Amino acid sequence: MNPELMEVRKQMMELAVKAKELQQAQAPEPVSSDYAFNTGDGEVSLADLMGESDELIVIHNMGKSCSYCTLWADGFNGLRKPLEDRASFVVVSPDDVATQADFAASRGWEFRMASDPTGAFTKDMGYRDDSGNVHPGVSAFARQADGSIARTGRDYLGPYDTYCSAWHLFGLLPDKEWHPSIDYDLQPA
Repeated sequence: MNPELMEVRKQMMELAVKAKELQQAQAPEPVSSDYAFNTGDGEVSLADLMGESDELIVIHNMGKSCSYCTLWADGFNGLRKPLEDRASFVVVSPDDVATQADFAASRGWEFRMASDPTGAFTKDMGYRDDSGNVHPGVSAFARQADGSIARTGRDYLGPYDTYCSAWHLFGLLPDKEWHPSIDYDLQPA
């Protein structure tokens, strides 16, 4: 094994620990709990998405048309139970509820989904630009002692980020251009 490569991987792990420490030192940023989302159960607020948990992880997903967002969601589906053991978890996209439900069923997704119909939440969280383009990311929220909600962490999603293990496994293979597909046959054999 290449010693330089091993040293870089060691540094990456050390940087991940450092990033966690810096994240934990960040002051929570207050957010409005009045955002309105559409779900299969009707309109809900950010506080409703938290449910009985005091913590919430929101995946900001670009929707059905993005094969990369679909790849991340496929991975989050496999982690759904451990994620929901720690915090509430929801994938938010601009797609309407019916589109989300149909696509989730075709992929076998079991996590909750919510539609951000106005895009206000996505924009305020920094994942929608002034032109209306949506970018993938993740936000973490916590209910504060006074009942308010604050964002405690955020990050962007992109190839080779730490949120999709497939990229790191592909990185062990010879270099070859590859793009995820939306149309994998996901039916059991």
